[in-house]
Amino acid sequence: MSDSLHALVKLLDLENLEVNLFRGQSRNLGGRSVFGGQVVSQALVAAYRTLDSEPARIAHSLHAYFLRPGDMATPIVYDVDRIRDGRSFTTRRINAIQHGRPIFTMIASFQVPEAGVEHQAQMPEVPAPESLQSQAELRRAWSVNLPEKLRKAYLRPLPIEFRPVDPRNPFEPQSSTPLQQVWFRASEPVPDDPVIQQCVLAYASDFHLLGTALQPHGFSYFKPKLAVASLDHALWLHRPARADDWLLYAMDSPDSQNARGFSRGLIFSRDGTLIASVAQESLMRVLGE
Repeated sequence: MSDSLHALVKLLDLENLEVNLFRGQSRNLGGRSVFGGQVVSQALVAAYRTLDSEPARIAHSLHAYFLRPGDMATPIVYDVDRIRDGRSFTTRRINAIQHGRPIFTMIASFQVPEAGVEHQAQMPEVPAPESLQSQAELRRAWSVNLPEKLRKAYLRPLPIEFRPVDPRNPFEPQSSTPLQQVWFRASEPVPDDPVIQQCVLAYASDFHLLGTALQPHGFSYFKPKLAVASLDHALWLHRPARADDWLLYAMDSPDSQNARGFSRGLIFSRDGTLIASVAQESLMRVLGE
């Protein structure tokens, strides 16, 4: 297992402090604050730790708000409220706390699996991941002229491997249609535990959505005087999948206004099975020239 993926799996192994209380650490991905996908996935782990073992239940949806930037140097405490334990569905509210204040809140719902009618959206036709350059290779090429300190942070290894269908250089952004399709998978095999598989998928679901909303405006994260941050995150988990097999993330952004951008995405397995749906609103505040 690669160092970056091993670090992620370790981050998901929360410390149990007390009944309904858990503590997690953070990993610096080169940003100014804790990566939102990390907090989402750790909160999901905390909720799973409070479920009764029988009958087994799996997460089918979560709805989260990012309240304050997370401090990477300080542990995060997750406080789980056992809102409801029904015969078919279980609901948990999770608050993430640092320095005595909530930085994040989430409600997650779990269901006992059952049979039912099915339909799903079609996966778009895209090139196979093996025919595409990895994001790591693209980043090395794009960052040749960066100052060494910034280049080192930008090239920091990620636990998730990405292969964009239509790569865009963030240092030379061009206005484009707010559509983005990216293959992704864990960089190495993930433990077979379906909870860990699902939590790694939740972690990966926070990548690239905000960038999709920036595309029509010719912006990127590196635009001066642009404040960007995830405001909320919703994930619906339709079917099980391995996070270490190739998955296609098909994203679009139908709207931006009032310094906020809205993005949504569908995640498909390689055989075209719809695995998950995602929606997110982000802060996109131009601070002035």
